[in-house]
Amino acid sequence: MSAHTPHDQAGSPAHGWGRAVVTALTGLIAMGVTAALGLWAAGAADLPGGAFPRVVAATVVSAVGGTVELVGDAGGLAATEGGLTVLPLSVTLVGALVVGAGFLWPLRHRAVAGAAELAGWAARIAVVWLLGLLGLSLAARQTFKVSLGDGTLGDLGDLFDVGPEVGFRTDVALTLLVGLLWLAGVLVLTLLVARGAPLPARLLRFQAPVRPAAHAMVVLLLVCVALGVVVALVVAATRGHAVQTLAVILLGMPNLVWLVFTLGLGAAWDGRVEGPFGLPMPHVLDEVLRGKDTTRLDIGALAAYDGRVWWLVVVDAVLLLASGFLMAAHSPPRIPAWRHALHMAVALVLTVLMLCLVGRISARYGLSVLGIGDLGGNLSGELFLRPRLWSALGLAALWGLVTGFLGGLLAGLVRRREVPPPR
Repeated sequence: MSAHTPHDQAGSPAHGWGRAVVTALTGLIAMGVTAALGLWAAGAADLPGGAFPRVVAATVVSAVGGTVELVGDAGGLAATEGGLTVLPLSVTLVGALVVGAGFLWPLRHRAVAGAAELAGWAARIAVVWLLGLLGLSLAARQTFKVSLGDGTLGDLGDLFDVGPEVGFRTDVALTLLVGLLWLAGVLVLTLLVARGAPLPARLLRFQAPVRPAAHAMVVLLLVCVALGVVVALVVAATRGHAVQTLAVILLGMPNLVWLVFTLGLGAAWDGRVEGPFGLPMPHVLDEVLRGKDTTRLDIGALAAYDGRVWWLVVVDAVLLLASGFLMAAHSPPRIPAWRHALHMAVALVLTVLMLCLVGRISARYGLSVLGIGDLGGNLSGELFLRPRLWSALGLAALWGLVTGFLGGLLAGLVRRREVPPPR
């Protein structure tokens, strides 16, 4: 008997071109709606020149790792400088969940799928995805005129008729390449994480050691985001600023909560906030980082402003212990606790590595006229945040070993209690 029914073959309607169009476009539309609502809440709908749709397109492009460059033109008598590196991870997360669900939908109720079948299905999604991303990349470009304001810069601008412009544009070729890699990563991760996802027969032997740990890490990250949303909503209800809070939820909630998660592990980040840039919430992050010098951001620095942040360590410990138990509970019952510890350590190190890479922030803009301003003053600013990577990975390994071992012991204890005594 054939391993696949005709309805399940690679060219079948179950995952043919029609389903590929639905999967890819649904993901892009979901990301666009999330970005549009978040940018509206942030006040971007008031941008001049009908720029809002283009800013939405640029946000979606950024969310898949695409390159959006800041550009400026101030004429021969002036100079501009700018750069922006940040992933709107709320938009990224929505896209990954929607595309992943669409990828798995026609494969449900299957235990095994051929490698050629999976590759063909993924390739059809990729073609439609690249076409949609190409359209967004071409649309994501806009320029704005900048007022020099009052003072010396404004006077020089009027005297020499300097009208600086700033804007953004997309590196289309690089965006398509990175966007394709992003899609491939999402599809591979979906196959690794989803407990019911079919795998090629040759890869089934890797299912037991890999899938429970990967599934536990994704659940951990989603729980962190859910807790962050709940806390944000409570703060908005009790302290106001509901619209600004909505903007953070829809654009950057994972940026915030995953950073906080690493801080609870004991990891440290280097950062600075200067000029008009700022971190929207919580306010204590902005207080710690604001200044002209680079600041070490860790749990101790935050505790100097608010002692309640020590609870982050407790929350992380509970979440990681629960993740270790979840991983062990979904693993074959005869795996010893020390192997659970190793699996958890490897999974957590890879997870923290990913959080450190996607959580980096860098933003800078400045303007000078005839050298006056020196890219400074009210029209300049800088914000950056980068992890101390090796210490973060070492701490992740330590936390993973401990919580994986304890989770394995706890899962074994629960299994023994569930087994009825012999008669």
